[in-house]
Amino acid sequence: MTWLITGGAGYIGAHVVRAMTEAGERVVVYDDLSTGVAERVPEGVPLVVGSTLDGERVAGALAAHTVTGVVHLAAKKQVGESVERPLHYYRENVEGLRVLLDAVTAAGVPSFVFSSSAAVYGMPDVDLVTEETPCEPMSPYGETKLAGEWLVRATGRATGLSTACLRYFNVAGAATPELADTGVYNLIPMIFERLTQDTPPRIFGDDYPTPDGTCVRDYIHVVDLAEAHVATARALRTSPGQDLTLNIGRGEGVSVREMLDLINAITGYDLPPTITPRRPGDPPRVVASADRITTHLDWKPRHDVQDMITSAWEGWVRLHPEAARS
Repeated sequence: MTWLITGGAGYIGAHVVRAMTEAGERVVVYDDLSTGVAERVPEGVPLVVGSTLDGERVAGALAAHTVTGVVHLAAKKQVGESVERPLHYYRENVEGLRVLLDAVTAAGVPSFVFSSSAAVYGMPDVDLVTEETPCEPMSPYGETKLAGEWLVRATGRATGLSTACLRYFNVAGAATPELADTGVYNLIPMIFERLTQDTPPRIFGDDYPTPDGTCVRDYIHVVDLAEAHVATARALRTSPGQDLTLNIGRGEGVSVREMLDLINAITGYDLPPTITPRRPGDPPRVVASADRITTHLDWKPRHDVQDMITSAWEGWVRLHPEAARS
């Protein structure tokens, strides 16, 4: 079986490529390199440079490499930017997916794994978010991911395509320093950046109804996330006709203040945070129930938050040697 991985030169995509190839799967990367890095693609893995909006390019890649499954990660993913540029996000994330699915079904590809997000849930008022928790996204980004799920499932029902929608929670860490996240959009790299500049990290609100007053989130190591893709891909291959929707998280909450304390301990920095007002739309607690994926698939997370921070810091120091503390 050959898997086309869209966005396979990105941070998460490169880890999925690595996990799939190490599991013995044949892989082809399809990436427009707008944020991806070609050097992340392993030697011997074909790289097709193109947009998912280019139906002819997609169809050509599917045919040339005899693709029998697709893992679709390519998407725009900055929540704030999506508020400022909703049309751009709907075009890239929804129309790009529609074009891709059109090519996939025309080629008779039997399996499709869609990269979704916990952003589809919005502000759930529950201790643990299950796959049945109502979806009420609060940003155009979250809306595009939910619309993408609808499109994937509808296509599966109409054509017999085996599908899986994977709802990622907060992804962190790296398999190796060279695969670390180079963006500064998530909590851990945002804190790293401020520490490196000897600037106090920020906590957006410390008056939430949580044990220490700061927001609580569920963090998943990118290596565990990538291995969940391998387990999902194999499940679709061995049991055709499936329609899976799965949370990918650890089922454990970590507060922002706890995360800061761990980062200070691991990096050697000790800068007290600055408390600023809450950001609009930040829910107090978003923690996954991971029961469904651990029950249905041969997968469970193996890495803890300390592993995530340590591996992410090694990648950060590789790019910013001045950040290292002796």
